[in-house]
Amino acid sequence: MTDTHLTAPTRFVEVNGDQYAYRRFGNATAGQPPLFLLQHFRGGMDHWDPLMTDGLAAGREVILFNGRGIASSSGKPRTRIEHMADDAAAVIRALGLSTVDVLGFSLGGFQAQDLARRHPDLVRKLLLLGTGPRGGNPDSDPGVLQAAPRPVPVLEDFLLLFFGRSEAARQAGREFWERRHLRVEQDPPSSPEVIQAQIEANMHYLPKLDPDAPFNHLREIRQPTFILNGTNDIMIPTVNSWYMAQNIPNAQLFLYPDAGHGAQFQYPERFLKHAIQFLNE
Repeated sequence: MTDTHLTAPTRFVEVNGDQYAYRRFGNATAGQPPLFLLQHFRGGMDHWDPLMTDGLAAGREVILFNGRGIASSSGKPRTRIEHMADDAAAVIRALGLSTVDVLGFSLGGFQAQDLARRHPDLVRKLLLLGTGPRGGNPDSDPGVLQAAPRPVPVLEDFLLLFFGRSEAARQAGREFWERRHLRVEQDPPSSPEVIQAQIEANMHYLPKLDPDAPFNHLREIRQPTFILNGTNDIMIPTVNSWYMAQNIPNAQLFLYPDAGHGAQFQYPERFLKHAIQFLNE
């Protein structure tokens, strides 16, 4: 029986004395590089949508991953995005992989950009979802600062942070919430130490690398790049997706209507069609 999002066992790989948790499943015979997923703020492997991950796994292997200190991984959580990206590169190599495609969502998208820049030999294609560049627009909605760090996040937090404002969008959010809780063996939640470390990492990410040319570093990303956001991302303003599309040389931009930060969770079937076409081209 082939493993799925709901059944793939949690495995561990040791890198420099730390145990990194991952789950690997999907079609290993399709001739495509594995797709390596990097998760949002404080999120672990069970914060992905099974409809999305299983859909992607039909044509390739999918690798879900917890960074250093996150959820079921050991070690002290990182406080810099570039160090998180280096850890991801070390894990990819420890798994015996020479090339992967990378999908990064939100803070995971920050890491994915640095992974592509700092370890270009490892990354074939890049998918950046609900994220932004170093030195981008940081003007999130005031409600984000209350909901995002809540010790025990609830459905209403996810509806506010990830989804559009219409009743159809909220219903899509409730359906996502049900799907993401289907797995019986769930990751433990990330610790308060993870939350504080990732807040610090985000603060280091905000300043512009070059005030005169703030997005020049994006031109170092040479991989084909898929960028997705909703039309109203209240966490990482949607204009940041435009900045990335304008400065990453081989990028294409998708904006989904009546959607927010988690557009791929609100429109999973649409996202799968677009993402699979991009990965297969």
